[in-house]
Amino acid sequence: MSSATPVQNTASQVITTDNQSSVEKVNLLGLSLDKMIAFFESIGEKKFRAVQVMKWIHQYGIDNFDDMTNVGKALKAKLQKVSEIRPPEVVYHNFSDDGTRKWVIRVEGGSCVETVLIPAEGRNTLCVSSQVGCSLDCSFCSTGKQGFQRNLSAAEVIGQLWIACKSFGERDPSNPRPVSNVVMMGMGEPLLNFENVVDAMSLMMEDNAYGLSKRRVTLSTSGVVPALRELGDRTDVSLAISLHAPNDELRNELVPINKKYPISMLLDACQEYLDKCDDKRGITIEYTMMDGVNDTLMHAKQLAKVLRRISCKINLIPFNPFPNSGYQRSKPEAVSQFHSYLNSVGIVTTVRSTRGDDIDAACGQLVGQVEDRTRRSAKYAEAAQ
Repeated sequence: MSSATPVQNTASQVITTDNQSSVEKVNLLGLSLDKMIAFFESIGEKKFRAVQVMKWIHQYGIDNFDDMTNVGKALKAKLQKVSEIRPPEVVYHNFSDDGTRKWVIRVEGGSCVETVLIPAEGRNTLCVSSQVGCSLDCSFCSTGKQGFQRNLSAAEVIGQLWIACKSFGERDPSNPRPVSNVVMMGMGEPLLNFENVVDAMSLMMEDNAYGLSKRRVTLSTSGVVPALRELGDRTDVSLAISLHAPNDELRNELVPINKKYPISMLLDACQEYLDKCDDKRGITIEYTMMDGVNDTLMHAKQLAKVLRRISCKINLIPFNPFPNSGYQRSKPEAVSQFHSYLNSVGIVTTVRSTRGDDIDAACGQLVGQVEDRTRRSAKYAEAAQ
C-alpha cells in the first residue's frame, strides 16, 4: 500500500494516485471552471486541458473520453481511472401539444425530479430543479406536497441542461444555442442548495460551457433572506421572487417561510442584491392567481403599494390545479382587472401563458418521485382522504 497522500479536490471527492488500487471517481459534469482546473492540476495536468474537456462535455454533449479527438491516449487513460462524465438517468420524456418538453430524471438514491423545456418565439426556456422534492411547504404547490429527500448535486443540476441540449441532436458550438434561457424554478428552493446551484449557474454562464448571459439565467426564490444576501457576493444572475401575496398575513398561509422572513425583510434583501449588480435591472415578482384568495382589486392595490419602493415587473401566473389542493384558478375577468390595475399605476405586468399542463409540466405541477424523509407526503395524503 502506497504511503502517498490522496489529493482532495474542490468537489470534495478523493482522487488517489496511480499506484493505489481504489479510486472514487470524480464526476466532471458538475465541476465549475475553477474546480475543473483544480482537478486537472491535482492529477499533474496543465489547466488548458480542463478547458478542452469542459468544451467536449458541455458544448458537444460528450460523455465518453474516447470521443474527445484532441485529448491524447495517455490523458484519456488517466481520466478513465480517476473520473467520469455521468449525467442523470432519463426514465421518461414527453412532448406536449404546445411543444413543451418534459423529462423525468432519476438521481442518486432512486428518487426522480422533473425538468421542463418551454418553447416560445425566438427562445427555448428550461425550467431546472434544484432539490428532490422541496423542503418548503407552500400551500398551492404540488411539489411541496411530495415532501423532501435531499439537495441535488451540481452534476445533477447542470445535468438537466446537458440532457435538454442533447435532445436537439448533435451539438455544434457555431450554431445558436438550443436552450437560450434557464430558470431555476423547478422542484425545490434553489437557495437552500446554495453551493451546488451557484456552481451549476456558473457553468451555464461559462463561455467554455453554455455561454448564457446573466440576463438569461434566472434564480427564483421564495425568500431565504440570508442566502439571498450572500448570493449577490457570488453572482449577478437575474432574480425572481415567489411572492404570491401582498401582505404578511396572507403570505404566511401561502408561503410559510414568510413567518421567518416577512415581506419587508425580503424586499430589503432584494434591493441589496440589485445594488450589487453592475447594471440597471429589476427583479421579477411571481404571483400565482387563485380564485377568491389573492386576486381581488384590493389585493392588487396592496401589491402595488408594497412594491412601490423596488424596481420590478410582475408576472401573474394562473394557478395550475392538482388533486386536493383546495384552490381554483382565478376567473379570467379577475386576472384581467388585476393586470389592468397594476399596469395603470406604472408597474409592468404580464400574464404567463399556461404551457404543458396536458403533460403535468405547468408551473406548480412538478412532482417527480420523492423518497420523502419528512413524511409530509403521507400526512398530506391522509388529510386528503
